[in-house]
Amino acid sequence: MLTPERHRIILQLLQEKEVVKLHELVEATQCSESTIRRDLSQLEKEKKLKRVHGGAALLQQKREELSVFEKSTKNIHEKQLIGKYASSLIQDGDCIYLDAGTTTLQMIPYIQAKNIVVVTNGMMHIDALLEKDIPTYVVGGLIKKKTNALIGRGAIHSLQQYSFDKCFIGVNGVHIDFGYTTPDPEEAFMKQTAIHLSQQAFVLADHSKLNESTFAKIAELQEATMITDETDEELLAMYEAKTTVEVVK
Repeated sequence: MLTPERHRIILQLLQEKEVVKLHELVEATQCSESTIRRDLSQLEKEKKLKRVHGGAALLQQKREELSVFEKSTKNIHEKQLIGKYASSLIQDGDCIYLDAGTTTLQMIPYIQAKNIVVVTNGMMHIDALLEKDIPTYVVGGLIKKKTNALIGRGAIHSLQQYSFDKCFIGVNGVHIDFGYTTPDPEEAFMKQTAIHLSQQAFVLADHSKLNESTFAKIAELQEATMITDETDEELLAMYEAKTTVEVVK
């Protein structure tokens, strides 16, 4: 089978299923795994798909954003693992920024450090932080309905009154060339500002976020340590060449 025909079949299957396993592509094209892997690498370079562990997936739309409810039902176990590990990095006496998001939310039940202070723009975080008796400051600003995040000029001005030992940031995309991204420029600016105000920055990204890029840039890869559950060694090696990567299992 000629290369253009294989590529057509691969892209057609992705349009139908969104995520396709390697063995499905081998079966559909009657070609070897090594040939399909080369095809996937080529199509990824052409920005037509992204490789994932054991196959390929469609790229998401640059400004597509799920609601908080939709996000909260995706990759729950992975987010809990990442949240638990991230919470262990908080030390007694730390001042931390906890970004809005469903993965950062998973940190809160596991926080054990004493005498810490939290600043957040996540409306969903407030009850959980109060339940843990953690002193919490909430930045002012506009509440974004879709993500329950506080954003805008007021939120930025409020955030700039603080400095942090550590910040924990949620993202929609992590890409080897485009860095950390999110669909909304205003949310991107909040995250970017928090990173610049922190001595240490951590990005929490489950495997579905890797090799994705969305509309608004937050930061370069090297500006934060990435915490992920991704296990593909080839994929991890690319990111480890650019920044520190902590893998949770």
